[in-house]
Amino acid sequence: MKVLKYVLVMVVFSVIFYGCASTSVKNKSTTKEEPVVIANDSLEYEIIIIDPGFTTYLNSIARPVGFYSQSYLENKNRFYVMAWNRRVGSPGTFNPNIYENIIDYNIHIDYGYEVNYKLFNYFEFAQGKYRMVLR
Repeated sequence: MKVLKYVLVMVVFSVIFYGCASTSVKNKSTTKEEPVVIANDSLEYEIIIIDPGFTTYLNSIARPVGFYSQSYLENKNRFYVMAWNRRVGSPGTFNPNIYENIIDYNIHIDYGYEVNYKLFNYFEFAQGKYRMVLR
């Protein structure tokens, strides 16, 4: 009788153990994210962002187009660009793999809403992804 009780307990524990085991998730997502191009053809101005995750951020997390005024975006971009360019100039202090290129942003040029919107959202995205604060 003790043997039958022992076998029954082992079977119950085996079933519970097997039922609680984690399953492997096979996520074979082969969708390749395209770079985001920020351009104003009339000004011959272009920025290409190849940072993985930015397209998803822009389409799902960022505030919709029209949420901010163009003047708000321009003001924020002025400060973000100045902070970014300072960091590009200090590769010993800041990660040169993140701050690779200087952004040539002239406050006297009207780049249009789309350029300012995407540039602003890239700075917001980068601050979250790289845990930085651009000041």
